[in-house]
Amino acid sequence: MTPTAAPALEWRGVTIGYRRPGEPELVAVDDVSLRVGRGETLGLAGESGCGKSTLAMSVLRLLPRSSRLEGEVLVHGEDVAAMSWGRLRAVRWTEAAIVFQGAMHSLNPVRTVRWQILEALELHADRGGSAESRQARVAELLGLVDLPVARADAYPHELSGGQKQRVMIAMALACDPDVIIADEPTTALDVVVQAQVLDVLSALVRERGLTLVMISHDLSVLAAVCERIVVMRHGRVVEQGPSERILTAPEHEHTRELAAAFPVIGDPASRRVVGRVASRDALDAQRTEPTPQRPEPVEGRSPDPADPPLLEVRDLVVDFRSRGRAVRAVDSVSLQCRRGEIVALVGQSGSGKTTLARSVLGLQRPTSGTVLHRGHPLPTDRAGLKAYRRAVQFVLQDPSASLNPKHTVYQAVAEGVQIHRLPGDEAEHVAEALRRAELNPPEAFFGRLPQELSGGQRQRVVIAGALALQPTFLVADEPVASLDASVRGEVLALLLELQRDLDLGALVITHDLGLAWNIADRVVVMHQGRLVEEGSVEQVLLDPRHAYTQSLLRVVPSRLGSRP
Repeated sequence: MTPTAAPALEWRGVTIGYRRPGEPELVAVDDVSLRVGRGETLGLAGESGCGKSTLAMSVLRLLPRSSRLEGEVLVHGEDVAAMSWGRLRAVRWTEAAIVFQGAMHSLNPVRTVRWQILEALELHADRGGSAESRQARVAELLGLVDLPVARADAYPHELSGGQKQRVMIAMALACDPDVIIADEPTTALDVVVQAQVLDVLSALVRERGLTLVMISHDLSVLAAVCERIVVMRHGRVVEQGPSERILTAPEHEHTRELAAAFPVIGDPASRRVVGRVASRDALDAQRTEPTPQRPEPVEGRSPDPADPPLLEVRDLVVDFRSRGRAVRAVDSVSLQCRRGEIVALVGQSGSGKTTLARSVLGLQRPTSGTVLHRGHPLPTDRAGLKAYRRAVQFVLQDPSASLNPKHTVYQAVAEGVQIHRLPGDEAEHVAEALRRAELNPPEAFFGRLPQELSGGQRQRVVIAGALALQPTFLVADEPVASLDASVRGEVLALLLELQRDLDLGALVITHDLGLAWNIADRVVVMHQGRLVEEGSVEQVLLDPRHAYTQSLLRVVPSRLGSRP
């Protein structure tokens, strides 16, 4: 095969393992062979730990030293493993580039956007040209991803999540590569920003003829951009084919689970019923062959509307100072949450959802207004706040930022138990919390560090830390935003189990309207610091009255991968 006839990317019999001292080798990719033609758009789907990111990182030899690779990884017919360091450096950015999963962690927090894009151009001076042409190229790249040129002088913390992700795409395009690998480019983004990022990727592929490999656990997101989808499980390819066929007529059982994992708003089969079992049964209803008997799915229960509010917010206002001017993040918000009630607080990034949650937890002092717990104002003394924060626990959005990288899982979960001096055996408290968070057997996780866990496992450790204190209410900020299909189902099923068995209520902050349909009793929509719509799930999601709510629903990817 001549280089000109070679596909853009090819994996031939690739096996990748990770070695750890004193432990058997973990095989992440097991004898995978794939070809990606020039100008093709390929989606890599699967759950956390299936090997899709490992396969992608092998393209530019970005695997850690502990890895072992067998087989061939070819870029335009050239074996990456055989490249000299100089040749590899030339291939990176100029022939193939990667948009990494977490923009907030991939961007340098102390450098401007301009500096970070210029870095790639300066490393490849033959592509960057003169200083003036490099500056013009920065403006051109920002325009390609629909960012104003003024954002070039902004720092990452001054950008929204979607803007940071678009900066990552601009950096990847800096040296005009033929191949772009996008690793979960829309994970944790709200539905509006997700739609914008997908539109940017689609337009770049269409207008520039790029070869795109996109990684996600959400098949509908992949189908919105990619012509072909490859599904991986346990390091192997279990199914591949055209996107529409994979979504509408999946053949492998695991593909069927992924296809049905994200509920369709309005589907009664997924209302207040969660988990892989529920998703599989919903898809099986569309098929003719008999299915094996399965256990009952997890179902929620409805709270008593006559119960007094457990948590209440009255006319809350939160102002910040930014560049010498006041910015109102929360504007006269009033909200009630009852015991055993799951309330979904939805809205775009920057709408004020997380600021409201921090105020509810006493982590952010409001400018005015009141937060009440069981009818009493939020305590301000140290002992009172300590007791309150045991009863009302916070589950943070980003497990990488929540967990100390030097603390084991046991230490992370036991920290709260030690601070609050819970009676009983500490190890049993930790083990029970890990069991409830679906980390089994718990003892196998005690000595592991965060970097040794998948993204989904890290999020479950965070949830376990909250559950260890046996709270009566959870404030969960995007608790499943970065989780794959089955883990998402397990975590949401866990919330319904806790609601059903312990009468545990929750304020779930999310951009995922499907999640709200799945588990919530009520939906509250927040926009520009205000609550613009509130009501039952059926009323808000099926018959929205506010234009903003209607706009959110319009950009939700459907099971067929299109956006209405």
